[in-house]
Amino acid sequence: MTRPTLLRPVPSRRSRTGAPRTRAAAPALTIAVALVLALGACSGGGDAAAGDGSGQGGDAGAPLDETAEAAEPGSALDLAEVCPATVVMQQDWQPQAEHGGMYELVGSDYEVDNDIKAVRGTLVAQGTDTGVQIEVRSGGPNVGFQRVSDLMYLDTDILIGAVNTDQAIGADADGRPVVALASQLTLSPQIYMWDPATYPDATTIADVAATGATIVTGGELIPSLLAGQGIVSMDQIDTSYEGTPQRFVTDPSIVQQGFGTNEPFVYENEIPQWDKPVAFQYLHELGYSIYPEPITVRAADVTEQADCLARLVPILQRSQLDFLADPERTNALIVDLVEQYQTSWTYTDGVGAFSVAAQVEDGLVSDDPASGVFGQIDGDRVAETVATFVPVLQETGSLAADAAVDPEDLYTNEFIDPSITMAD
Repeated sequence: MTRPTLLRPVPSRRSRTGAPRTRAAAPALTIAVALVLALGACSGGGDAAAGDGSGQGGDAGAPLDETAEAAEPGSALDLAEVCPATVVMQQDWQPQAEHGGMYELVGSDYEVDNDIKAVRGTLVAQGTDTGVQIEVRSGGPNVGFQRVSDLMYLDTDILIGAVNTDQAIGADADGRPVVALASQLTLSPQIYMWDPATYPDATTIADVAATGATIVTGGELIPSLLAGQGIVSMDQIDTSYEGTPQRFVTDPSIVQQGFGTNEPFVYENEIPQWDKPVAFQYLHELGYSIYPEPITVRAADVTEQADCLARLVPILQRSQLDFLADPERTNALIVDLVEQYQTSWTYTDGVGAFSVAAQVEDGLVSDDPASGVFGQIDGDRVAETVATFVPVLQETGSLAADAAVDPEDLYTNEFIDPSITMAD
């Protein structure tokens, strides 16, 4: 049974039982026509201290690396003796708070590489200089929309990638296997959203779809999943979604994809042509069971980089929790990077704060329900995802009809620190 979709006026949110839960309002910083997923006109956002445009880092909060003590040699935070001198991490999209666990590790001595839209700096974990550098590369349009799993094989400098489970299935079948080591987001923030004024009686995607509404999305994977459950009909699907708010604003009869950690705030606070709540439902409630953007390596590196990963994976478990507990510095860094990258992407302090609250309050980040350990991968869930998505990927032509994928090849928990939980 799915949870009814809730209207989300800021600052009020609602608990999973529907009881009101109030919190301090996130800053509402208006940006003229920009949507957080916009691929159109470029605009800066936020009050975060930015660099001077020369590629140098700004003052994004407390200068952790300037006060960080060097890790004790041989300790759990000493990466210098076991990891590459620069630990390169590849994200799947532009900088945003959903990637906070990676950006949390970037020290304040960071420099921006605008040629590849990446940030480099001291890798600082729990206030400690680990002895190596970190480089976080943004994805999406900055890499020609190439899949992270493909980039990891094209450029072996990349040690860590953010690879969704459904993408990992395809990579395995294509002979470029990747292995998930830890989850920083437990559930996908993907949503379908609609106008509550147009559909006042709708509380679920099924309710809106039953009216025959057009569903505007970026591909056929999720629609095929929902069609298999009888929730939508494929003749309702329009795959022309290009990331801007224009169509939704001008035609509120449509259903549109988005992130529950993003669009509800942006449409209500940063798009003056809309300036009101949207209604939505999370797709993970309807079988979109993937692990979103887990910490992933090439299959061979599970062995070849084992000594490094034994220390790095627990650091990445902890960095997500550190970010969620105190996100201001890292969100300021994210806003600064977006401003310095000068792409069509926009991001503000307000949406960053909203995202953090949504990740926690909507249960998108949690301890693994099966083990109680933060970041641990549930093998049964991976097996269920493979069983669900292999036929869907085959139906959409994304996977060969004879493809065979072993769920156990897609993940390992051998580097997880079982003592790390959200209660820490």
